[in-house]
Amino acid sequence: MSVMTDRPHMLTEDFEAVARIAAREREGTRLEFIDGVIRSKAMPDGDHGRIIQWLLKVCMQSRPDLFLHPAQGIKAQEYRDGRAFPDAVLAHPDAFVGQGDWADPAPILMAVEVTSWDSDTQRRDHVEKPRAYAGTGIPVYLLVDRAKCEVSVYSQPNGRRYESVHIVPYGTDIALPDPVGITLQTEPLKDWVR
Repeated sequence: MSVMTDRPHMLTEDFEAVARIAAREREGTRLEFIDGVIRSKAMPDGDHGRIIQWLLKVCMQSRPDLFLHPAQGIKAQEYRDGRAFPDAVLAHPDAFVGQGDWADPAPILMAVEVTSWDSDTQRRDHVEKPRAYAGTGIPVYLLVDRAKCEVSVYSQPNGRRYESVHIVPYGTDIALPDPVGITLQTEPLKDWVR
């Protein structure tokens, strides 16, 4: 089977209807629509959830004016025709009030992904998501790669990609640049790997 590259699998509004039905019929099912392709996002395991909890606490302590919103659906890509479920996004507390299933990404300061153990993690989290988030204009993309035991910070989006990428192994401090302005001490991540 080949993937259509010249046109999307379906219209964005049709995808939204399918995603709503899938979420209702199969609790916990999260579908994404990036580069015109429908993908199912893996259910997070316990260590994945613990990493998000850790980030939530770090963000609340460092930036009490902001909130790390877990699993907020967003309109993604350059023309907002994609749909993504970042593991979390950093924005002000009321950023998504009244926005429905797929929020406008304008207030997002940082998108967060924590890798899963499914087969398309490398393509999705290292290629498709950075491209989609940069196209959306999200200032910072934080990727916690559990297979590689690395943390990547993407910044300076130019509308197609991030101009700056910093990668460090677990245990190394890494700065989340402005507008986030937090330094992560990544030592605790060593406790949440297989």
